[in-house]
Amino acid sequence: MRIYLVQHGEAKKKEEDPARPLTENGRAEVERVGRFLARIGITVDRILHSGKLRAAQTAELIAKYVKPVEGVEVVEGLDPLADPRIWAEKLDESEHDLMLVGHLPHLKRLASLLLTGRDDLEIVRFRYGGVVCLEKDEKWSILWVIRPDILPESILD
Repeated sequence: MRIYLVQHGEAKKKEEDPARPLTENGRAEVERVGRFLARIGITVDRILHSGKLRAAQTAELIAKYVKPVEGVEVVEGLDPLADPRIWAEKLDESEHDLMLVGHLPHLKRLASLLLTGRDDLEIVRFRYGGVVCLEKDEKWSILWVIRPDILPESILD
């Protein structure tokens, strides 16, 4: 089983727009990541995201390329300050490949909890629009990390 932890794309500042939609750059970076994920053959059963606009927009943009079998869905427990144990328990019971689109510090704490049993370590450094792929065999391990700023345009041609 694999999970893909995705930090939402770059969003507008609250002062600029209280809803905090993705910026133009944020949309472009998420699209680039989505194209790359499709190119390397990533498939998931579902893409799950928090109820915040920036996470929903990120999930929908990636879904255009990854085409989740069971679609895109808003779920509880992925907000910035949510308890990471909620999703750690759900993931331990799941057998499906999932993509979770959320926020910091939650994603950082969830990755730490899955990988070490503690939620207070910075095991992976997330970036807007970035994806961390974890795989569970007997235990969770990091397979790879992708960030939009390290994907050259030529790799997507």
